Amino acid sequence: MKYILALDQGTTSSRSIVYDENLKPLASSQKEFTQHFPEPGRVEHDAAEIWETVRTTAQEAVAKAGIDARSIASIGITNQRETVVVWDRRTGEPVHRAIVWQDRRTADYMSALREGGKEPLVQSRTGLLLDPYFSASKLHWILREIPNGRERAAAGELAAGTVDSWMLSNLTGGKTHATDVSNASRTMLMNIHTGAWDPELLALFDIPAPLLPQIGPNSGPLGTAEAGFLGTEIPICGAVGDQQSALFGQLCTKPGLVKCTYGTGCFLLVFTGPDAVTSKNRLLTTVAWKIGGGPLQYAIEGSVFMGGASIQWLRDGLGIIRSAPEVNALAASVGDSGGVVLVPAFTGLGAPYWDAGARGALLGMTRGTTAAHIARATLDGIAFQVADLVEAMQKDSGAKISALRVDGGACASDLLMQTQADILGTPVERPTNIESTALGAAMMAGLGAGVWRDMDALSEIRSVERRFTPETAAKSRKARLKLWKRAVKRAQKWEISK
Repeated sequence: MKYILALDQGTTSSRSIVYDENLKPLASSQKEFTQHFPEPGRVEHDAAEIWETVRTTAQEAVAKAGIDARSIASIGITNQRETVVVWDRRTGEPVHRAIVWQDRRTADYMSALREGGKEPLVQSRTGLLLDPYFSASKLHWILREIPNGRERAAAGELAAGTVDSWMLSNLTGGKTHATDVSNASRTMLMNIHTGAWDPELLALFDIPAPLLPQIGPNSGPLGTAEAGFLGTEIPICGAVGDQQSALFGQLCTKPGLVKCTYGTGCFLLVFTGPDAVTSKNRLLTTVAWKIGGGPLQYAIEGSVFMGGASIQWLRDGLGIIRSAPEVNALAASVGDSGGVVLVPAFTGLGAPYWDAGARGALLGMTRGTTAAHIARATLDGIAFQVADLVEAMQKDSGAKISALRVDGGACASDLLMQTQADILGTPVERPTNIESTALGAAMMAGLGAGVWRDMDALSEIRSVERRFTPETAAKSRKARLKLWKRAVKRAQKWEISK
């Protein structure tokens, strides 16, 4: 029996899962790490702490599985995207905390580029819109902030990358400085049509080329984990950004298939195959994956910044629940939100609004409003944001989606999934294995290591655990969506640029 180790590095925790060659999960380990909020709108991670959680969870998962590490055919990596790490090549130590995808410190800088007419160039090359969400402006900020940052980068003293690059470097003892096309497509520095770093974009953001990793495929040889990691050298044959990984794990490998991952944020992707379709409704064109020497494959994506993170806010910010799963019982204790609407724009609004100045708004409260109504409004707010993405995606395609495939931790909530189906007026399909992100990384690694001959060999893996069908009348659904859009307008452009 051959095994695969998936390293799933997320925004709030790192998880490792051991799969057998039939993609049955045998054991897992998960650890949260510290979220740093040095100023309003700023979100940072300690990259060294991230690596430590990856290392320890991998060792624990392999020990729990009771297998010999020498029987692991391959390691697959999946990771939070857009988050940037810069480190010293000689010491391997980070030179600044990682700046997280949620961070908004470069909003003014990106607004200036937009006002300077740079967005058409950026969108045509990258499929992205000028927003601080993406990596380029974060990297620009770090190089400006640290002493002699650009000089050291140009001299080859520094290395930078998204979290996959940081993991590859640590796994290989610094021998590999690489990234994959899916993560590279989210930096705003790669030309998605050529799969290479774009010199004009590097000049626009003042990023020295020697700083950046080599771009490779998602499935294929990417390096070798040193023996110090698990006691024996293991090939690394898969690396893919978390949302593309979930798309692959849900087997959305035919144009038109759609998935939504409910994690810290919510991410809706529709696979478009070899066609890089440009959205007319402010969604993003992104690289889906590249298998070995095959052609680039693409997707259209919409991103919600605050998904499961909104539930964490109820726990950590308001203190009305002690653990995230408690939100379900609390929200279900009332029939509806009692007219309360939460727009969870705590770090701005993502697609299709792209409003870095939006802020969270809790509206419609009365003396009768309780913690249960706020909990219910929080789940509603997640579902409404996803509905906005679906609406934009359907406008782009001109066709209504037949079903929404869902995954991620928050999709375990029956109440949230039923609410989502009701608001969309579309069935929602939850798979048996909701951890599609780690599963996709395992699939990529297995393909790259030759565990399976081709993608068709994976086609029978997906099974649906439950299908949620709409239970709300169209009139009620339209009224709720109208109220939501009113609330969004109240939250938009709240923080005025200084």
